[in-house]
Amino acid sequence: MFDPLKLIRPHLRDLVPYSSARDDYQGDDGIFLDANENPIGSITDQDWNRYPDPYQRKLKEKISEIKAVGTDQIFLGNGSDEPIDLLFRAFCEPGIDNVIINPPTYGMYKVSADINDVQTIEVLLSEDYELDDAGILDAVNTNTKMVFICSPNNPTGNDLSQDRIDKVIRNFKGIVVIDEAYIDFTNRESYISRLDEFPNLVVLQTFSKAWGLAGLRLGMAFGSAELLKIPNRIKAPYNLSGLTQETVLMALGNSHKKIEMVAQILKDRAELERDLKGLSIIHKVHPSDANFFLVELDKASKVYADLIHKKVIVRDRSKVVLCENALRITVGTREENKKLIDELRKLE
Repeated sequence: MFDPLKLIRPHLRDLVPYSSARDDYQGDDGIFLDANENPIGSITDQDWNRYPDPYQRKLKEKISEIKAVGTDQIFLGNGSDEPIDLLFRAFCEPGIDNVIINPPTYGMYKVSADINDVQTIEVLLSEDYELDDAGILDAVNTNTKMVFICSPNNPTGNDLSQDRIDKVIRNFKGIVVIDEAYIDFTNRESYISRLDEFPNLVVLQTFSKAWGLAGLRLGMAFGSAELLKIPNRIKAPYNLSGLTQETVLMALGNSHKKIEMVAQILKDRAELERDLKGLSIIHKVHPSDANFFLVELDKASKVYADLIHKKVIVRDRSKVVLCENALRITVGTREENKKLIDELRKLE
């Protein structure tokens, strides 16, 4: 049976977490003289003088309804980057342990590993950007604590084979982290629905993409209650502001707007793909299950610079492994997409 406490760094097993004033008293009403707050108010029109709920209970209750999981199976952090970093800090002994990543992929996995002095073992995706499940399992050694899989993948845009992902989860004894930042742009069910099947699984999602709340920096991690007790124990006491919690809670009550935005982006994605493929300057538009395309063309870095000069900003991925001469292009509004196509046409 999978036990996350067997993977945790030894010195954290008996860690006594910081106890905040809101741990001692969790009610909403009363005369609060316990946290050294300003009792008069804040310098804004709204009262932000009190510390926020350190465990985001109301927000988690709403998310649990939407995602069909228990509130104890949810961790909320400052973007997805916070739970990524906390997983390293919790389970990887610096200078000893390692994790497996699958380039080309989201860059923060390696950055967090480097910050925490954890080795990364790189098992490249195939030339058609599919997961090398056999290569991952062959690369595992006694110090491999986690495998990071981004699906749909960034920067390639494709959803990876679920059969291959399943094989990794079933045969790896450590933690498998599946980053589903772009799941809302696919037709498949999230791996959140399989948390009971895979106790060693952590699923990352975000409010930055489909929900259009990137500026609030709210990421979600889903996993077993036992596993998520650990990042909750070592996180900063008040890691999410009250403003973020209240705003996202309000957004969750307006979920039809998110559905409308996703539908519009998918429609615009199809039109942008058609227009990109109609340009002679473009050699290949890789299939996308996300809200962006990886596009191959000659002299990608020069095209990138030319577009910058015209105030059209895309992402140059030409120096990323398996993405030579490629740009990553986000689906914008119709007007923005038209401007992009017009400028690319001028470069033909």
